Amino acid sequence: MRTVAPPAADAATLLSRALLADARGHGLTLVVDSWRAHPWASATFVGDRHAALLAIAGDADAWLRALPECELAVRGHLVADLTVTCRADGMVALEALTLADP
Repeated sequence: MRTVAPPAADAATLLSRALLADARGHGLTLVVDSWRAHPWASATFVGDRHAALLAIAGDADAWLRALPECELAVRGHLVADLTVTCRADGMVALEALTLADP
């Protein structure tokens, strides 16, 4: 009998999981309301641009301030940029760039 590995998760799935886990570690609850990702490339890198809208429960001020500098573990990818673009009424909008880690 042959064992077949499950398909590799894409960068969007891995990044959302990393954000959810990091928030949970800070006592916060996140729910992904929407997530868009599209391929991105430069002359030397390939990756994905992400735009997410998240519902957040808990006092997230300190976590959101620290988030752009946070080291998120995203297997096979580097989080090159992460920005909180908007925050209002328990919702947070994020933009991120992940790069494929060769």
